[in-house]
Amino acid sequence: MALQLTPLHPLFAAEVQGIDLRETPGPELCAEIDRAMDQYAVLVFRDQRIDDDQQMAFGEALGPLEGSRATVDMHKHRLKHNRMADISNLDTDGNLLAADDRRRMFNLGNQLWHSDSSFKATPAKYSMLHGRVVPPEGGETEVADMRAAWDALPEKTKAALRDLVTEHSLIFSRASMGFDEYTEEEKQAFAPVRQRLVRYHPGSDRHSIYLSSHIGQVLGMPRPEAMMMIRNLTEFATQRQFVYSHKWRQWDLLMWDNRTTMHRARPFEDHKYPRDMRRVTLTDVAPTLEQRLAA
Repeated sequence: MALQLTPLHPLFAAEVQGIDLRETPGPELCAEIDRAMDQYAVLVFRDQRIDDDQQMAFGEALGPLEGSRATVDMHKHRLKHNRMADISNLDTDGNLLAADDRRRMFNLGNQLWHSDSSFKATPAKYSMLHGRVVPPEGGETEVADMRAAWDALPEKTKAALRDLVTEHSLIFSRASMGFDEYTEEEKQAFAPVRQRLVRYHPGSDRHSIYLSSHIGQVLGMPRPEAMMMIRNLTEFATQRQFVYSHKWRQWDLLMWDNRTTMHRARPFEDHKYPRDMRRVTLTDVAPTLEQRLAA
């Protein structure tokens, strides 16, 4: 059965009806979801009352999951599955994180525009974020269409960007907000990796700008010049016409393609309201430098 899709934005993003993710989708339905992701890049599944096992099974049906999470204090993990990312403001006992908790300080970086796992040699494909508990106001997730942003660039700019290579690290993104306290193990885990600045997306036969707050250098450019170029590109690519803002309802599952979008969380009163989000993340097929730039 074909998916029932309702567009949510003039450029991308759609709501999916008629699917109950408590039942793991089979190959034909997964292929339909992939085709919808190729077109829309963002899908919203409403009222999905799934548990951790069911969310993991949905992710695994679509492809290989990332083998590890990336955060500080890795040993403080409250969820059942080690490969499921805890995108919440809760400690291991389910209480609100203290205002000065190191994990809270680090997680504030989720409010920066980024692409999940761009700091890994092989970055992320899809992210599937499930809203178990949502605050009464604030805490939206904004997603920007990097294909539409690329299409809108002048041809001269496209030519200048096409072959550039960047370095990504969690250390770079957190440094921009003043977080710089890491263990030696974390420094090694967060060592910079190289990524293409421009990517080709075979499913839609389109190019996109591979931007992220995790970028800290462009190879072959003086760092101040490189970072100003990245800042200007980010400002251009996150203009309102390129952005879908998702206002969460409990049990929403929001899925986006990290190859063709950037996203960020919006602030909420995290000292007052719990926000329990759980993310399953698919890994891409190869490092971006090993992927082709055109059809």
